[in-house]
Amino acid sequence: MTVATNSPASAGAGVTTGPNARAGTGERSDPNSPVGTSIGTDLDTATDPDAGTDSRTATGAGAGVLERRYRRLLLGYPRAYRSGYGGELIATLLDTAEPDRTVPSVRESFALIVGGLRTRVIYATERPAWVDGVHLGVLALSVAQLAMLVPYATSVPLWVGLSALAVVLIMRGWVRTALPVTALVAVKVCSITLGRTWLDVTLLPIFPDPPWNGGALYGGGGPVAPMIGYTLIVLGLLALAAREPRPIGARSWLWWAAIPALAGADPAGLDFTGGPDLLTTARVTMEIGILALAIWVGHVARDPRWAVAAVIYLIPICAVYAENLGAHSSQDVAHLALLVFLTAFAAAVPYRARRHILL
Repeated sequence: MTVATNSPASAGAGVTTGPNARAGTGERSDPNSPVGTSIGTDLDTATDPDAGTDSRTATGAGAGVLERRYRRLLLGYPRAYRSGYGGELIATLLDTAEPDRTVPSVRESFALIVGGLRTRVIYATERPAWVDGVHLGVLALSVAQLAMLVPYATSVPLWVGLSALAVVLIMRGWVRTALPVTALVAVKVCSITLGRTWLDVTLLPIFPDPPWNGGALYGGGGPVAPMIGYTLIVLGLLALAAREPRPIGARSWLWWAAIPALAGADPAGLDFTGGPDLLTTARVTMEIGILALAIWVGHVARDPRWAVAAVIYLIPICAVYAENLGAHSSQDVAHLALLVFLTAFAAAVPYRARRHILL
């Protein structure tokens, strides 16, 4: 069913979030904003104290079941924003539900899920754009570097462990603590690619563990690409550490889910040298999916921070191709061209959306 009511907290219509919405204040933004549906309530349980007390009961034997299912659907909204509109939203949904209904309609469910995602995107823009963009880009590169080292864990366990520690520290926003850890890993990786024995005696070739099928560590290219990747991470952490001492903000633990898709993909090698395999397909699919998501959230929030992160991630990939000129297949070129196109699109969408609003 369609939720359409003059209530200021009706789902999928009327109330929208925007950059001016602030956590815990209940402040509402311009209702004419094109951002879309964006209201919410804290619906972790039916008795959540943040959900408010203004929840009316719909008629029919299934009202209690329906209310619980609405509450589950609305878990996608940010907690701080949900707390201001919980009771009002539940009341609106129950008042507009048909008697004896026990399951939200497909249209309602979709609208509430998308509304929750939009609201979270808008709330993510409360931090400075360059800070958030650099933090996201540095985290993405750190995850990619850790994933690359995972197949060699038994050969270089210390450096895999330090790389994982760096990812955790960056993910939690502790950039000052992450900086020396990342610098140590960067020095060791550079020493390996240059054939030096800095910090320990590890030298190439380093072969993957038995479960992994692949070549030697950094065996597919020269030292430039991995050095550029770690240089970007260290410079990004330095920039974040030098800013005024405010919390950077923690990232979702879901970033760890990217490691299996990237594991075994050598950033100093080409993705399609031996033909596309399962690991290559997983990596390329994940890259395209994340860039497509960056385009969508950039359009929703009219904010470039996700494009900044995409550019940071793309630079070492471009270095891989530059370092291996003349060794590229048509699939390699198509992969790079697609990533460049999607990154450029992600960078252009926020400004195009702003221009559209002004006109």
